[in-house]
Amino acid sequence: MDDEVVQRVFQEGGRDYFQQQPSTSTSTSSSSSILQSLPLHVSFDHGYYLLVKSIQELREKKEGLVTVGIGGPSGSGKTSLAEKVASVIGCTVIPMENYRGGTDEGTDLDSIDFDALIRNLEDLTEGKDTKIPVFDFHQKKRVGSKAIKSAMSGVVIVDGTYALHAKLRSLLDIRVAVVGGVHFSLLSKVRYDIGDSCSLDYLIDSIFPLFRKHIEPDLHHAQIRINNSFVSSFREAIYKLKCRSESPDGQSTFFLKDEAQTDNFIEMYLRPPSANEEARINDWIKVRQSGIRYYLSLGDQRIVDKNFIIRPKAEFEVGRMTLGGLLALGYNVVVSYKRASTSVNIGSLSLSLETIDTLGETFLVLRGTDRKTVGAEALRMGITGQWLTKSYLEMILERKGVPRLNTPPLVSATSVSHNQEKDIAAPKPIRTTPNLVYQLEDLAQPWTRSPTKSKMEPVLPTWHFASSDRSHGGSVATGSSAFRDTMKLAPMPDSYDLDRGLLLAVQGIQFLLENKSVPVIVGIGGPSGSGKTSLAHKMANIVGCEVVSLESYFRPEQVKDFKYDDFNSLDLPLLSKNIGDIKHGRKTKIPVFNLETGSRSCFKELEISEDCGVIIFEGVYALHPEIRKSLDLWIAVVGGVHSHLISRVQRDKSRVGCFMSQNEIMMTVFPIFQQHIELHLVHAHLKIRNDFDPVLSPESSLFVLKSNKQVAYQDILNILDSVKFCSSVQNFIDIYLRLPGTPANGHIAESDCVRVRICEGRFALLIREPIREGNFIIQPKVDFDISISTVSGLLNLGYQAVAYIEASALIYQDGKILIEVDHLQDAPSPYLQIKGVNKEAVAAAGSALKLDGSYTTKSYLQIILERLPLVERSYSGIHTHQAARLQELVESIQSQNQSYHGNLHIHGYLESASQQRFDFYEIASEGYDLKIR
Repeated sequence: MDDEVVQRVFQEGGRDYFQQQPSTSTSTSSSSSILQSLPLHVSFDHGYYLLVKSIQELREKKEGLVTVGIGGPSGSGKTSLAEKVASVIGCTVIPMENYRGGTDEGTDLDSIDFDALIRNLEDLTEGKDTKIPVFDFHQKKRVGSKAIKSAMSGVVIVDGTYALHAKLRSLLDIRVAVVGGVHFSLLSKVRYDIGDSCSLDYLIDSIFPLFRKHIEPDLHHAQIRINNSFVSSFREAIYKLKCRSESPDGQSTFFLKDEAQTDNFIEMYLRPPSANEEARINDWIKVRQSGIRYYLSLGDQRIVDKNFIIRPKAEFEVGRMTLGGLLALGYNVVVSYKRASTSVNIGSLSLSLETIDTLGETFLVLRGTDRKTVGAEALRMGITGQWLTKSYLEMILERKGVPRLNTPPLVSATSVSHNQEKDIAAPKPIRTTPNLVYQLEDLAQPWTRSPTKSKMEPVLPTWHFASSDRSHGGSVATGSSAFRDTMKLAPMPDSYDLDRGLLLAVQGIQFLLENKSVPVIVGIGGPSGSGKTSLAHKMANIVGCEVVSLESYFRPEQVKDFKYDDFNSLDLPLLSKNIGDIKHGRKTKIPVFNLETGSRSCFKELEISEDCGVIIFEGVYALHPEIRKSLDLWIAVVGGVHSHLISRVQRDKSRVGCFMSQNEIMMTVFPIFQQHIELHLVHAHLKIRNDFDPVLSPESSLFVLKSNKQVAYQDILNILDSVKFCSSVQNFIDIYLRLPGTPANGHIAESDCVRVRICEGRFALLIREPIREGNFIIQPKVDFDISISTVSGLLNLGYQAVAYIEASALIYQDGKILIEVDHLQDAPSPYLQIKGVNKEAVAAAGSALKLDGSYTTKSYLQIILERLPLVERSYSGIHTHQAARLQELVESIQSQNQSYHGNLHIHGYLESASQQRFDFYEIASEGYDLKIR
């Protein structure tokens, strides 16, 4: 499907490409410049993937510059999309906001200098260098220009609200519209506050008065239409420590550096028209003014844990008219204050001095994206002030009280200038009779609008104890074991996406900490690949606790028989003892299991301090009745790459003309899930749907450089951090499974195959549908464990083993860069791969090893098959050179699935795969115990 979509984008697009084609006598110039729209509506991740593929396809088939326009309303996510594509393609992004005139209204169509933008685009398409303007939002004027080299700009992305305007469309090869995001969230929030008394069109005209007239019509001309479901997320939270600055003058020398940045903000809080005088600040809307720019966030979205204030990335830019529209709808500014900030960067952290005029105090604030890093830096700097966890709004309300509904808002003690008054007092939309709609949820809305009411995300519920247990509260001593046993959480009424689920999970922990004695013991269960481990570590980063994997409790004798997904493979008595010790505040010893050797390597001591008070157990059977009875919070996670495999099989079967339901595939590929796992997940207090797609998501990108040039071991050591250096050795077999009848033109294509890896006596599914860009392979960084029954299930569905690779890998890493030296059985020399999440760091490592000019983007499957004689290929694409070995592997897998015994064949293959020569590389893994896949 994706290939067809990309081809349609290409065939129906391409400004310069179609101008080069022979034209008929009746053709017009407009027909080649105005591209036909595609009825395509996709998610943000899918749209990112399609856009990258479309750019690559068009760039290969046409000469000159490829131009892309990404348009949409404020807060929809268009800038995030442009930045993510640029990080992969390496293109030039031109923000339209730099083409503003000197007016103070950033979203007014008349303020955009289209003529200058058109000249810049025409220069670049004609191969000329150009200069784009640079706009300063504090000075409210252009302050210079930035040179853009045409030779360096193979792809240019225009990012802006009006990027798909009629004046620009004839200059664009690919047009992308992005809607949704926090733009939809604000509409949903206002509809919830006001009710059904106003139509959706009326609300849009009030909050976004330019949208329906000047923005929405242009979005329908897009070829790729993206509906962004993103909301504020704690997956990339900001961790903040705050204290009063006792002696600002003593700190001033630290903030007098050249790189110190000074900002002045006005922050306002708007109370909904339906609110009462109670200070429900979670219902308020926050607006932050910086110069002529306005940023909006919904409610007091934060978590307080110990000394940390944890906030999501939840702010988005709006126009001044949006603020005026909210006031016209009945929202009231109840609190307003000025915040003067001077900030410096300390590595990945930010240190700020913030003065709040209404409070008359200055505060020292340390921010970062990692909790441990922020805490360690505070200790290193010797900050000894008392940490504050209240927001500035809470401090003001404590001092001034909550304004009554009929009183003016709390305003800054400093007088507001005339220009600032003009900024705040926006013109109100003309009031017309509301268009009453009584069954709004029954009306189908255009794709560019907010979801209908029936599809709106409900307001997040709050945690409470089951009503049947509340009667015990007066007869049982708080903090006693009996009290813990009687107070049970009431399950949440619905299932939630990963972002909302993460927030609810942390709120659930805090609710238990406040109402029950420590410790709080959390269990996260779900099938392999659902995302439970990732969720557990994100929760642990927020609340600062330990995570224990149930894999640590494997019984060695069971693991050797491939019983990873068998509940009896867990050492339940030891697990129960550990949980019992934790409940009673005793130190306990947690096992450490070595998956490579299939045995316990040691025990580590664990004690849950009262300061933390939380521990998380995660695993496939974490919600089994024998385990969950000892836990306080039960969380179930489904979806992720687990669902991806089911969808992939359904797609493959459809391609060969055989339709199967997802339930049929589930029963065959994941029989253990339905029989032994799913029935426990329904009892969870919190159910989470993980819609993560490992192939499409830009968040899972891993940048890889591959070369078969030999490099000395010492050179590898020289580029890695010696303090964090780790190394390991792995032997593996990769088996490629494909359905007969899959179109392949006699060739084995990796994209048509499901790749299964046998490593350390375990099976894993490797998700590999990479993007190849220049020297880089951009691939998902997600593999997930599967049972032998899953592999057997794929074979029972008709998949055939068509190829295999045997290899040994030497792996070196320092936490930022991973270098893998792979010795392939049928390759004369080893291949070196450099992997990392930071593209520039990977490129720098390659240059340091002097690999420039030697890179290849071919897969190992391509490399191995190219070395085999073409005549040794059967009708199905299987090489006779590999056929006998494949047959043995398949028979071994099927026999082991039937009996859960007889693993000698697999281990025998792994032993033969390790018989490689390591003359050129020294193995330096002594003293390290590291699992890497």
